[in-house]
Formats: sequence, C-alpha cells, structure tokens
Amino acid sequence: MSGVHHFETGPAPYAVRAEDSRGRRLSEATHAFRNPFQRDRDRVIHSRAFRRLEYKTQVFLNGTGDHLRTRLTHTMEVAAIARTIGRRLRINEDLVEAVALAHDLGHTPFGHVGERMLNRLLEGLGGFDHNTQSLRVVDLLEKKYPWGEGLNLTWEVRSGLVKRRGPAPAKLDGIPLPRQPSLEAQVADISDDLAYYAHDLDDGLEAGLIHVEQLEDVTLWCLAREEARAGGGDPAAEYFIPFVVRCLIDRLVGDAISHSLARLKALAPRSPDDVASAAEPVAGFSPRFREAVTELRTFLFQHVYWHPEILEVSERMGRVVRDLFRHFVRRPDELGSGARGRIEQDGLERAVADYIAGMTDRYALLIHTRLGPAGTGS
Repeated sequence: MSGVHHFETGPAPYAVRAEDSRGRRLSEATHAFRNPFQRDRDRVIHSRAFRRLEYKTQVFLNGTGDHLRTRLTHTMEVAAIARTIGRRLRINEDLVEAVALAHDLGHTPFGHVGERMLNRLLEGLGGFDHNTQSLRVVDLLEKKYPWGEGLNLTWEVRSGLVKRRGPAPAKLDGIPLPRQPSLEAQVADISDDLAYYAHDLDDGLEAGLIHVEQLEDVTLWCLAREEARAGGGDPAAEYFIPFVVRCLIDRLVGDAISHSLARLKALAPRSPDDVASAAEPVAGFSPRFREAVTELRTFLFQHVYWHPEILEVSERMGRVVRDLFRHFVRRPDELGSGARGRIEQDGLERAVADYIAGMTDRYALLIHTRLGPAGTGS
C-alpha cells in the first residue's frame, strides 16, 4: 500500500520483558490474561489519584477554559507520544505506558505553584517533589486492595518514577538504582518534556497570552509553520495554529526517534542492563533540536509561565496552599482519616502535605473558602 512504512517489529534485546520483572513488594499470583505491566497500567488508570488529575492545573487554573489542558489530558498526551516512540525503538510499550500514566500522580493542586509552596513549607523536613510524591502515591497513599497500602506495582514501574539520579546513587527499597533508568522510563520522561512544551505553547495561544507574531524568532515554530504550509495548510484558516502545533510535535517525535536509534546503534546494548549502565541517557533529542527545545522553553517561561496574568493567579494559589498547610498543622483533627493515620509514622507536616497534594484545584479552593479569614490566619 502506498505511503505505508515497514518497520522492524518485535521486542529488541534491550527491551524490558514482563517475564523478567523483578516483581512486586508483595507477591501476587500470575494473572490469567494480563502481563504484570498491563496490570500496573490498569491499576494506575483505575486509581483515585488518576481521576483527580482531571481537576488539577497544568498551566491554567482548572476550569478557566474548556479547551485548555488539565493535568489529566496532559498525562494522556504524554502516554500517546511515549507509545509512538516506544514502538519505533522496539521497547516494552506496556511498561512505557504505565510509567507515563503514573508520572504525575503526585502533582499538587495548582501545578508547580503548589509544588514549590509545599517544598518551601517542608524545608528541613525532606522538602516536596512531585516525582517523589508520585512514588509515594502508588506505594502508600492509594488504598483499594486487600494488602492495604498502595497499588503494589512492579519494581520496573516504580523505579521509572524515580527521576533524580545524581552522583550519589538513588535508592528504591534501600537498593541502589543503576546509573540510568530503563529505556522505557527514559522515553516516558522525554515524552513528558515534549508534550508540555508543545501543548503549553498551544494553550498560551488559545488563551491569548501570546500571539503568533511573537514566535517569528522561535526556531521550532518556524520549522513547523513551514511544514504546515507545505502540507496545504492555509494560514488564514481556523485550523492552522493547531495544525502547526501538530507539525511541531511530529518534528520533535521524529527527531527523538532518529537520535535515540542512532544512540542505540552506537551503544549496541544487548540487554536492559546495558542501557541502565550507560554513561548517559539513550533517549533524547539531537544536539540541533535540543538547542531548539531550550529556545522554546525559554520563550515559554518569558511569555507564558511568567506572564503577569499567570503570575497573579500563581501568587494567589500559592497563598491558598500555604494557608491550608498552616491550618491543618494547627488542626490535624480536621485532616482526612488516611492522613491522620499517617501522622505517627511520617510526622504531622508530611501527613498534611500528603493531604493537600491529593486535593484537586476546586476542592482546595472550596476548603480554603470554608475556613475563612479566621481559619487561615489571614
């Protein structure tokens, strides 16, 4: 059939295999028709934390626009991109998808604003990081199975949620992790970056915070715009901007695939362990596109994330998180039963952070309004 490309299929030697999984913290019987990573994916999708992502901020406060992304739609877009890249690299798509779908389960209400405030409030007590919180959610905070705490996910999915691997080895269950995450986790990570840069640009245009005239010097936008025109796109048409964003994503995905394949060819890994012990990540953009992505990221910070309208809302929402934290530290009896039950084991401040991090935007605002000036100390 014309236009159909034929790619090599079947798992590559460096793909993580479900049958070789290191298993779960609590042993479970083999499922009749789903492999371990499929079960992990489904457990994430059916979790309460996943459903709450629908009402959590990506960039714009949830509810401010019907077409603007939420943390849930962002997560679904990340998973779709990650599956595409994973298939071309011939890695384990079930594992890629499970990591991608779980990567933001620990995000706070109001996006990174809430995260930064909780990190500040927990200074000296371990801080707060949404990646670490995602692991905490799947290990401890979700409760819907007979074993009590957590989703009991496989080691491979859980280790894929551990992002920070500096000079000192990161650990999981007290065991040092390898230098690099699995290729599946690397693909989920780069797909996250790719999705939020492209889609935050799209949302910034949709919301009217930025205009196409400001993008004339942004390399990726110009490349995508020319591709859209070459594909028959009419710059005056309503669809043109979304089509340019589509072309931009396609360019980034294509570059990530081609560069990662080139890195794999050079490294010639014969097992997942070869990927894990590599000197640097295998999945990524080419130097040219890495520079262009950095340029786009800088543009977004200057014109979207630091836009006066966004900053004004962010400042208010940061105060909401601060007020809620202070209130529940003073009144732990008003915490949910799950959070109260973790005070003795994890400390009051951490239990309060867990409770607030699990809130949706609208629930946090509702509770804040109910507390009033006396309850928040305002």
